[in-house]
Amino acid sequence: MTTAQIDGVSITTQANVYFDGKCFSHNLTKPDGTKLSVGVILPATLVFNTSAPEVIEGVAGSCEYKLDGSTTWMRSGPGESFAVPGQSRFEIRVTEAYHYVCHFR
Repeated sequence: MTTAQIDGVSITTQANVYFDGKCFSHNLTKPDGTKLSVGVILPATLVFNTSAPEVIEGVAGSCEYKLDGSTTWMRSGPGESFAVPGQSRFEIRVTEAYHYVCHFR
């Protein structure tokens, strides 16, 4: 199931802009303190480093991703998610705008 709405959150209104504007997001905090971000990646191939474990949930569009240490590209679309370990990195490539929710664990 895709997250369509997130109620009762606090949002940081200034966008996080990465990779010369190819990725942008906003940080949200739920009432219980859980952190997440909501964003869009424009067509590109990018490498992200993680500090905490993340689950990336596709909302619209699709992507291919490759976790650190893997040689296999995996596909993820709307309603699907993938987990990335903390203190790691992953590559992601998109050919159309990929809308996502990133859940930090």
